[in-house]
Amino acid sequence: MKETVLDVLMYLFESFVDSDDEPEPDRNELREELERAGFRDREIDRALDWLDGLNASEMLSTVAGPRSTTVRIFDRFEQERLDSSCRGYLLHLEQVGILTPTQRELVIDRLLALDDTDIDIEQVKWVIMMLLFSQPGQEQAYARMADLVFADDPGWLH
Repeated sequence: MKETVLDVLMYLFESFVDSDDEPEPDRNELREELERAGFRDREIDRALDWLDGLNASEMLSTVAGPRSTTVRIFDRFEQERLDSSCRGYLLHLEQVGILTPTQRELVIDRLLALDDTDIDIEQVKWVIMMLLFSQPGQEQAYARMADLVFADDPGWLH
């Protein structure tokens, strides 16, 4: 079975989003849970590193200023990794107020950190969900995003 980093992250997200346990299990608990679930060490390490990057980037999101009226220009590397539909979707979510410009940048950073050459809209949606879920005070944005994600697949979460 070939799992990707996003598969591991989605498993964790599914496991802990509705959990009443402590909000942030430690790295060892996460590793043990993922090993029990059958994920390989390499993907576990990469997923935990990805989460560390998300946690490190949370500090940046707390200093987000007012909404910007500037236009985001994607560099060549970003354009190669994120097709026009992904880029357009990110910009749309910013325009409708689900993402701030800082959060958009964090999402782009975390998408590129997946090291996946074929990033699609579904991956973008799940990275946004994980980012918003991890940030205090983003409950409304998370709920709006969840409505968009689960409208396409209502039976996914229980």
